[in-house]
Amino acid sequence: MMTDNIRALVSYRLEQAGESLAAGKLLLEQGLFRPSINRSYYAMFYSVLALLTTRREETSKHARAIALFDKEFVKAGLFSKQFSRWLHEAFDLRQRSDYSPQFLPTEEDARGVLDQATSFVIEIKAKLTTMAS
Repeated sequence: MMTDNIRALVSYRLEQAGESLAAGKLLLEQGLFRPSINRSYYAMFYSVLALLTTRREETSKHARAIALFDKEFVKAGLFSKQFSRWLHEAFDLRQRSDYSPQFLPTEEDARGVLDQATSFVIEIKAKLTTMAS
């Protein structure tokens, strides 16, 4: 059962995820692949934080959020291993894009992460809707 405070935080995290997806799409359309990847990954991260909120888990550490998602939701069978793989790949690509000076992401990289992030966020929103009812 979600309290009003939990519901409000879940809603806020999903709003962040939606804004990040929209930004990722706009950045991709402008040919800004590195920041598009960043925003697409963050859409996934914020939606994971929304899920973790329902378990009274809160973290700002990306590796911890990903590990908790895998443990609490993928291993439990609530999401497929494909979602775990997408999240790990998006995190790795975002790290390389943001911190490796020699790495130049392609349009294909950015489009792939945006597409996966879109499916990821949609699925998490659907799961959260069923959890709330």
